[in-house]
Amino acid sequence: MNGHNMYAEVQNLGQGDLITQHAALVKRIAFHLINKLPPHIQVDDLIQSGMVGLLEASGNFDASQGASFDTFAGIRIRGAMLDEIRKLDWTPRSVHRKFRMVTEAIKKFENENGRDPSDAEVAQMLNMSLDEYHKILVDANSSHILSIEALEQEHSESNPRSAEKNPFESLSETQYKQDLINGIKSLPQKEQLVMSLYYDDELNFREIGEVLEVSESRVCQIHGQAVFRLKSRLTDWHLD
Repeated sequence: MNGHNMYAEVQNLGQGDLITQHAALVKRIAFHLINKLPPHIQVDDLIQSGMVGLLEASGNFDASQGASFDTFAGIRIRGAMLDEIRKLDWTPRSVHRKFRMVTEAIKKFENENGRDPSDAEVAQMLNMSLDEYHKILVDANSSHILSIEALEQEHSESNPRSAEKNPFESLSETQYKQDLINGIKSLPQKEQLVMSLYYDDELNFREIGEVLEVSESRVCQIHGQAVFRLKSRLTDWHLD
């Protein structure tokens, strides 16, 4: 069943105005995510999963808990889509091991030298050529496990309704967001700019390349390097 058929089916399920009024939200989130994903993932698959998330949200929403339905549904819809993406993650274990190696190498270099390592310095630590290291950076961008969107979603899903948060949960969420903000601010200037243009302004790598006057592949490398640095600085949040 494609996404459009699922869309029509859910509308006929009698879930009330919440489904009808917010079905367009599913498509909006799907098209927002698809621009950040590998080409083998289809938008119809995201829409289908998102409609299931919307249906679940409409059945579980409790207005007395303090959160708006838009916020609650958005978390559930995005979470359902990310679950679908995880099912489609065919990244070999060997590639995941390389990701961990890079994260650990960056963290070790920063601890020993008190500064950010360059691409060449990380490659040297890993005893590989610069081209090999750049290939890992490209692979990182094709893997959803390094998506900032996914990291934020995983944390948000644990506390979707503000009224249910106990003091520890509220402190934890606040601290996570602050650590993420601090991590991004600590990145080299060019990496900060790429992250801002990609996640805040929602430009793709080609468009960012035009802004920075570099190739699309170089933007891909810069983005991958930035995410590895963030992972090395947010290890307390278990982002692997």
